[in-house]
Amino acid sequence: MIRVAHPDDLPAIEKIVAAAYQSWAEVIGIRPKPMDDDYAAHLAAGHVFVLDDLRGLIVLVPEDGVLYVDNVAVRPDQHGQGLGKRLLAFAESRAVALGLPALRLITNAKMTPNIALYRRLGYTVTSVEAIGPREVVFMRKEL
Repeated sequence: MIRVAHPDDLPAIEKIVAAAYQSWAEVIGIRPKPMDDDYAAHLAAGHVFVLDDLRGLIVLVPEDGVLYVDNVAVRPDQHGQGLGKRLLAFAESRAVALGLPALRLITNAKMTPNIALYRRLGYTVTSVEAIGPREVVFMRKEL
C-alpha cells in the first residue's frame, strides 16, 4: 500500500534517501541532488508518498500540465523486488487522478541503469543539459 507520508515519517524518509543515493555519489562524483532536498517542506506540501512499510518513497509535484517525479528512492536492501516500478505506476495513477496527461523527471546522465529502466517504462529523453557540475537527462512519459 502507498500512502501520503506523515511528518513522523521524516527520519525514515531521510534515511531511505541517504541509503538509496550513497552509492551514486561515488559514480557521479558529487552528492546526488535528492540527498540535499528539504523533505520537511515536501512533507508539508503533501508531495511525499511512501510504501506503508517504509521500504521506499516517491516525491510527486503537480505542475502546469504535468506531474513531476522529483524523486524515487528504495532502500538498497529492498532492490530487485519491483518497488521502484510500483512507485512509478502509482505516479501514473496519481497523474491520471489529477487530470495531468504526462509525467516528467530529471536524472543524472551517469545513472544509466535508471535511464534504461525509465525508457523500458515508456519515458523518452526530451533533452540533456549541463546544470552546474551535473549533466542531467530530462525525461517525459505521455499517459
